[in-house]
Amino acid sequence: MYSKKFTRLAFGLLADSGLKIPLIQNVSSKVKAARSLCSWTVCLHHRQKSQLSNGLTRLNVRSISQSTLDPAEVRKFQAMASKWWDLQGELSALHSMNDLRVPFIRDNLLNMHGVRQLGKPLSGLRILDVGCGGGLLSEPLGRLGADVLGIDPVEDSVRTAELHCSYDPDFRERVRYQACTLEELAEDEAESFHAIVASEVVEHLADLDAFANCCHQVLKPGGSLFITTINKTNLSYVFGIVAAEQLLRIVPSGTHDWEKFISPEDLERLLESFGFYVEAIRGMMYNPLTGAWSWQQSTAINYALHAVKRKEEPQPDRV
Repeated sequence: MYSKKFTRLAFGLLADSGLKIPLIQNVSSKVKAARSLCSWTVCLHHRQKSQLSNGLTRLNVRSISQSTLDPAEVRKFQAMASKWWDLQGELSALHSMNDLRVPFIRDNLLNMHGVRQLGKPLSGLRILDVGCGGGLLSEPLGRLGADVLGIDPVEDSVRTAELHCSYDPDFRERVRYQACTLEELAEDEAESFHAIVASEVVEHLADLDAFANCCHQVLKPGGSLFITTINKTNLSYVFGIVAAEQLLRIVPSGTHDWEKFISPEDLERLLESFGFYVEAIRGMMYNPLTGAWSWQQSTAINYALHAVKRKEEPQPDRV
């Protein structure tokens, strides 16, 4: 009873918050400064050059750690490894999120690449699912015809994904899993994927710079990066931690750390500094009374983002 009252009150606060953000934000890049990216496998620094008024060149160096992996986060998800496919369990909200995130990924990829095959619209596209867990998103993307590789550092989660995938022979050729980190994969998969999906992942990473750098490394030029995550606002603390974890028990207590949340603006700036431009941002909202997600005008709590890796500009012929 109290949970329902709290939910209605919280939804009322959101409706009255006055946060009006367009449902779809088509964003053009604002960062056009020259960049110099050393391969992260050789040099773990990202350099940005900008010209000073006196004609000298200033070199901004931002250190990038060797791993996106946070051991504390791995321990959290290790405890959930056997629960991924419990439709009524602690991860049920992720299952229902597929109603939004799968069409979001599909439609944006179709806009970029066109329909490849009737019935299998993503046929011929190679997609990397980062932090795949038990394969909740990898499988529906494979069902749409994509060649999907799901990676996760938790080996038990990968085994859960492989076991569930084995029940459907249609996935045998199209969906594969590997227990590894993104940076480990990037060493052998340079410019190999048409798209990367990182859904409910970035808020659990140790180093977002390393993440963005690795994504740029493994994506083909013009490839897409899809992210769903949680904004860093007062409302996201109320909904994402107090309500979801402590009151309504939608997800296990301790799943999220508010300090790791990131705003759409900060995420956009980060991605632009690594050679992406942001194509679209959409607000999302989970209703615990119905167990359903919906698109929202406000990005104050959850949001989905689609970014694209810039293609190299052709160099003019020199005489």
